[in-house]
This record gives sequence, structure tokens and C-alpha cells, in this order.
Amino acid sequence: MSAKTQRSGISEKAGVGVAATKIKYTDEPLGRTKVAADFLPSPSELAFREEGVKVTLALSKKSLEFFKSEATKHHTQYQRMIRRLLDAYVDTQSLPLTSSGARSKKSAS
Repeated sequence: MSAKTQRSGISEKAGVGVAATKIKYTDEPLGRTKVAADFLPSPSELAFREEGVKVTLALSKKSLEFFKSEATKHHTQYQRMIRRLLDAYVDTQSLPLTSSGARSKKSAS
């Protein structure tokens, strides 16, 4: 056995491991094909971070303990959870654009 297969624990015997199944390729027509539009975001879009602004905010002890506890459970940072909660709230409160591009007023409830 080679050093690589000894380390990985894979046997070189026929029928064992990844290389045991062979793929047979044929030269047949593919039929009607269609080019898909590029729908994946560019690397620059994936690396985008929204600009942050540092603020000082006094929270209730109960709220802070809740976010710290939940952040620990979900292996994240409590500040990130609070920021995402506020961003989600802002997104739901934003006024939608009308077809003319003007902002429509939400009815008060």
C-alpha cells in the first residue's frame, strides 16, 4: 500500500474505494441544449459589507442577557444578532416605491 492510502485507510484491493466504479463515456448527441443565464452574484457582491456606524446604546439587563444567551446557543455574536434584528425591522418598515418611483404612505394602524 502507498503511504497515502495507508493514512486514509482506503484499501487498494479491487472493488474497494472511489476508483472501483468506472464511468463509461459515449460520444452521443446531447440533444437540445439551452444556455442558462449567469444568475450567481459576482465575487465583489459576495464580499460586500454594509458600512457600519458605531453607537452607544443602553439596553435593559433582561434584553442583553437574552441576546447573549441566544448568541451562545447559535455560536454567533450578540451584537450581530441585535444588528440583524434592527435591520430586519427597518426592512419591514420601509415604505415601498410606487410604479412612478414615488414613495407611498403606509396607512396607520
